This record gives sequence, structure tokens and C-alpha cells, in this order.
Amino acid sequence: MNITTPTELSWIILLQSLIPSYKKRAERDTSVPDAANKARKFAQRYGEILESLKIDPTCQGGPLDIILLCKLREQVLREVGFKDIFKKVKEEENEKAISLFDNVVRLNDTIEDEGKRLESLVRGMFAGNVFDLGSAQLAEVFSREGMSFSATCQNLVPRPWVIDDLDTFQLKWTNKSWKKVIIFVDNSGADIILGILPFARELLRRGSQVVLAANDLPSINDVTYSELIEIISKLKDEEGCIMGVSTSNLSVANSGNDLPVIDLKRVSQEVAYLANDADLVILEGMGRGIETNLYAQFKCDSLNIGMVKHVEVAQFLGSRMYDCVFKYVEV
Repeated sequence: MNITTPTELSWIILLQSLIPSYKKRAERDTSVPDAANKARKFAQRYGEILESLKIDPTCQGGPLDIILLCKLREQVLREVGFKDIFKKVKEEENEKAISLFDNVVRLNDTIEDEGKRLESLVRGMFAGNVFDLGSAQLAEVFSREGMSFSATCQNLVPRPWVIDDLDTFQLKWTNKSWKKVIIFVDNSGADIILGILPFARELLRRGSQVVLAANDLPSINDVTYSELIEIISKLKDEEGCIMGVSTSNLSVANSGNDLPVIDLKRVSQEVAYLANDADLVILEGMGRGIETNLYAQFKCDSLNIGMVKHVEVAQFLGSRMYDCVFKYVEV
């Protein structure tokens, strides 16, 4: 009989700790009839699956990893009748972030030094990435008091971060430009709108072609492909510019993914085709950039950027909670 390893057990316990916040969100989903009863069924069924995995890690197929655990959670939610339990909070946070977008971009544009402007944009990506309802602690803070983007930028853990290749990346940023950049994006709200899009706009201004790869289906508060198209249309002016920068070289792609983590062996045909001639791949967020692809190897330059928001990940990296990962690998 197979025995669950300490690492596998820690992932199971982590996913168990998130069940109450998912159940609470599901109960509030007014688009689903009898939501409270279905939320209870979800919590019970998914809890039973996790308990069975503690006894036999192979009972749901394998391998037992964070990808399988997230996949099972989404599967149970859909089976009991939920499509997108975070839809309302995503819409609210998107509207808030859109109202702040112009000001965030203007503040970055006033920084004349390229290296300092890049660091400001990077800090914005970390601050935006705090909007993560897949973290039990952060979900609680959001439901209680919300979060301030500007305050979060100011209160990031000081450098050096647990993985900190920003100085190397700054040097390359100053001396070279990438022709085509693919960014696997993460959360709705401040993450995509105040973190990723100002950075993507700066890449466009420097002459890069930028592809934003977003989820096919909803998962936690991750932005989906269709939601991202709508967000960008709201930020563009009549001439197709975002704050004076043309979006003719900006495209949104369906990654084919439906989880808060990603298996890069299973992306959509569209993303596989678009990635063929990319010279920089960016994996943003804890799920995509740290938990599943921190050691992925590419044939082009790569950047993993995300904030540590789970105790288990902090222990693995030997880092502080809410520490930052900025891992740049040049080919």
C-alpha cells in the first residue's frame, strides 16, 4: 500500500484549510439555486476526497501534487452546480482597479530613470499579486477590510527577496528589448489591472509584442480569457491606445487552463503556437510562477515572479511569508 509522504500531506492539509472560505463564497452565489445546500455538498465531498488521499495517495490517479488537488476541487464545484463562485468579487475588484489605473500609470511615467521605473513596475506586480483569494489569510483580510494598492506597494518585504534577480533583469532591460513576450497572468482586480497591464504597456512602449495568456475557465479569482478582453477594451481609448501607447502589438490568448496552477505540457494549441518564437516567457503568481514552474527550463529567457502566500511554500523556500520571488534566467 502506498503511504502519503510528508510533502503530499502538507499540500492536502493546505487545501483542506481553504474549504471553509470556498464554502462561504459558494453559499453567496445568487446565480445558483439552493446555493447553501450545494455549498455544503461541495465541502463534504471535497473534504472526503482529501481524507481518502491521506490514506492512499494513489486513490484519485496520480501523481498526487498541487495540480491534481486543485483539479479535484474545481471538478467537485462544477459537479454540484457552481461555475464561478468568485464572479461577484472579481467584478467589484476589477471596477475598483480600473478607476485607479490612470493614476498608477502616470506615477510610473514620471520616473525618468529606466531602472527605477522598472523597479516601480515590478513592485506594482507584487502589490497587485496580493489580491489572491486562494490564500486563506488573504481571503479573510479581503472580506474584512479590503486592501490598499498604494499601501501594499510601500509595505512589501525589503530586498533582497528570497529569490532576487531584479538587478540582473534591470541590466538586460536597459541593454536589450525582447521581440515577443508571453505572460501567463494570474488574478483579477489589482493584480492584472494595476500590476501586469502597466508592465505590459511599458513593454509595448519599448517595441515588444506582448501576449497575455489567461485561463479558459474560472478558478478562484483568476482572470479568464474573456474577462481580460473586456478589461482591456475598457482601458483603451477610441484610437486603440492605453494611456497613449498603441495596443496593436498586444494580444490576449486562451491558455487552455482552468486551474490556479498550470501544467505547461497541456497549454492550448493557440498558446503553443504563439510561444514558438517568444524570446521571454513570464510566469506570474504563486501558483504558476512558484508552486508549479519555479524550476521549469525554457529555450528562451524566462521570468518567474510571485509572492509567497502559503506557509508551506515559505518553508520550502526558507523564506518569510509574503516574501517575493523574482527569478530571471537568461538563455
